[in-house]
Amino acid sequence: MGQSVSRTDFEWVYTEEPHATRRKLILAEHPEIKELMGPDPRLKWIVLGMVAFQLASIVAIAQLNPPWWQLLLLSYVLGGTINHSMTLAIHEISHNLAFGHARPMANRALGIFANLPIGVPYSVSFKKYHLEHHRYQGDDKRDMDLPSRMEGMLFCNSFTKLIWLFLQPLFYSIRPLVLYPMPMTKLEAINIAVQLGFDVLVVYFLGFKPLVYMVVGTLLSLGIHPVAGHFISEHYMFKKGYETYSYYGLLNCITFNVGYHNEHHDFPSVAGSRLPKVRAIAPEWYDNLPCHRSWTRVLYDFITDPEIGPYSRVKRPGASELPAAAAAAVNGDIDIDEAVRLRYSPMLTPDYSLAKKNTVANGNGHVNNNVANGNGHVNNNVANGSNGKKTE
Repeated sequence: MGQSVSRTDFEWVYTEEPHATRRKLILAEHPEIKELMGPDPRLKWIVLGMVAFQLASIVAIAQLNPPWWQLLLLSYVLGGTINHSMTLAIHEISHNLAFGHARPMANRALGIFANLPIGVPYSVSFKKYHLEHHRYQGDDKRDMDLPSRMEGMLFCNSFTKLIWLFLQPLFYSIRPLVLYPMPMTKLEAINIAVQLGFDVLVVYFLGFKPLVYMVVGTLLSLGIHPVAGHFISEHYMFKKGYETYSYYGLLNCITFNVGYHNEHHDFPSVAGSRLPKVRAIAPEWYDNLPCHRSWTRVLYDFITDPEIGPYSRVKRPGASELPAAAAAAVNGDIDIDEAVRLRYSPMLTPDYSLAKKNTVANGNGHVNNNVANGNGHVNNNVANGSNGKKTE
């Protein structure tokens, strides 16, 4: 069954999410970042090309009628990779980065169109919950990116964590319906109707295998798949006190730079294609943060490391409860092991010595800005003995 996870609860903090504050501080020093904000005019054409490729693929599958084992392999390697990339195009579109905030319905229509080869209605509902994740990151009540307590209790060793990764699409779909249901909107109904209608047409004209290629590819690519490593790398706590992590690796080129996740949460109105420029403009705010170089390594570490599991997330009381909870912590009415967790996030301190330095890879798949800790995880700004100075 593998080693059991050592954590028995989330990492509770009593601060507000850090990115709104980071945004204000970074813009105060680098107002030129505002010039990067706005839609990417290429996005709609990229989406059109990806949808066209997948439509050609399902026609080819209908004509070639490959054996089931070849179909499943093709679904995982090709169709799943493209469909996962399409979900990240929808992520961009959910921030109105295709046509801008002035044309919200054009963005929603493109999202529904991009949804077609995925096979499962997704686009409109994703936007609704994803914006809550940005606004209330780590919120016990409203951030549905957080695993439930049941998930933390059940998937608590290497074997069950592997199962949990396979079932990620299921949990991401069911979790908001159970924990934070919202009324269905007209656009969601349209999204569902268009998608189911498209699926019926695919089966009617092309047969069942093309639909399997779409849907199974999507489900497999959202579970144990190299690209799916971003689900774990983005917010699972690989270093205590840090709740968002960027990934600076090659797979960014097929995922709309979703790996630049600190940059994205700091500036969600900057298109993914421009996020590397944010880091280049303000390296003192990014190169001092823990980050990843390999999503595959992230998945491996998540499964095998007993310190990491579904509970390895920073969580805060609901927004309405946060002030009272913070006051209770300060007064000693609740147990807390570090004062820094009450009022301060290490993500709010830039390192100006890094303004002209480049990030260095430590050779094990993760990034190490200063000192290697020898365990394959991120470790930067490590204290040098008792004097508290950084070793570089």
